[in-house]
Amino acid sequence: MSKEAYHRPVMVREVVAQLVRREGIYVDGTLGGGGHSLAILQALQDKGFEKHSFLIGIDQDSFAIEETEKKLMSFREKTAFVQGNFRDVVSIVNGVRARQLDGMRVAGMLFDLGVSSFQIDTPERGFSYLRRGPLDMRMRPQGGLSASDIVNGFDERNLADIFFRFGEEQKSRRIARAICSWRKERGEITDTEELAAVVRNVVRGSDQQVKSLARVFQALRIAVNDELGALEDVLRDGVGMLGPQGRMGVISYHSLEDRMVKRFFRKIAADDWGPKGVGLKEPLRRAEFRVVTGRPEVASDDEVRENPRARSAKLRVVEKKEQSGG
Repeated sequence: MSKEAYHRPVMVREVVAQLVRREGIYVDGTLGGGGHSLAILQALQDKGFEKHSFLIGIDQDSFAIEETEKKLMSFREKTAFVQGNFRDVVSIVNGVRARQLDGMRVAGMLFDLGVSSFQIDTPERGFSYLRRGPLDMRMRPQGGLSASDIVNGFDERNLADIFFRFGEEQKSRRIARAICSWRKERGEITDTEELAAVVRNVVRGSDQQVKSLARVFQALRIAVNDELGALEDVLRDGVGMLGPQGRMGVISYHSLEDRMVKRFFRKIAADDWGPKGVGLKEPLRRAEFRVVTGRPEVASDDEVRENPRARSAKLRVVEKKEQSGG
């Protein structure tokens, strides 16, 4: 695994074009290899916004923080990197702002919800069925529930619910039943290879096996890291931090996340007309936000050819209106 692959961000041009439009604080809530942060900082520099701007990067992975600090050393006076969960974006940003930013407004926020290629390709992290490793899947390796705790400790009903709810896996009940049978007959499922073997024994056909394996591993990763709960928190709290004409961009990779983002953005961008049937001439409350991307932006064909991971990426953007205060 090359560091270049770890650092390769998706949809850089689209992110910069949508978000970098004025001076202020920029938040990269999913730092990864720092590729998006670098592009944002360079764009701020190119557009003459650098003097009165600052970037805050957040990631749960200490390795990502360390690597990005090295990569963005030339911008060290204009950046702060914090290890943490982006669901705590309010306390993280306010903490940095109170120390050094004198009330500077938030101009842009980015959340790239994909797992980094580096994490997937590190066997010790246990994210991939393609590489043998422990059933871990924690974004922040220290403490907390692991995939092994779920696979070996949850009952059949709860396992099936996780696979169906977070992976949309149609054979969720059969796979959960097979896991419980394995545990009863052979003991704990100890690594990714054994879990993959259980799924393959249930699902026939190589194409279907690959899809089911991806869904099961995705579901476990989402459950382990409470990804949908964290997304709900950061959407709600993040938009509240935006200054006038500030924008939030979210890159999602599967339908569960994309639906959440789409529905939330539509909700906050809708005027409040009160109960149905009242027939008001003016809304009770004008929306403070507007949806910038009616349809999500997607990666270009050229980018997908160079980086297949970008194929499923969708970027949605919302903006706080000028008259909303700040």
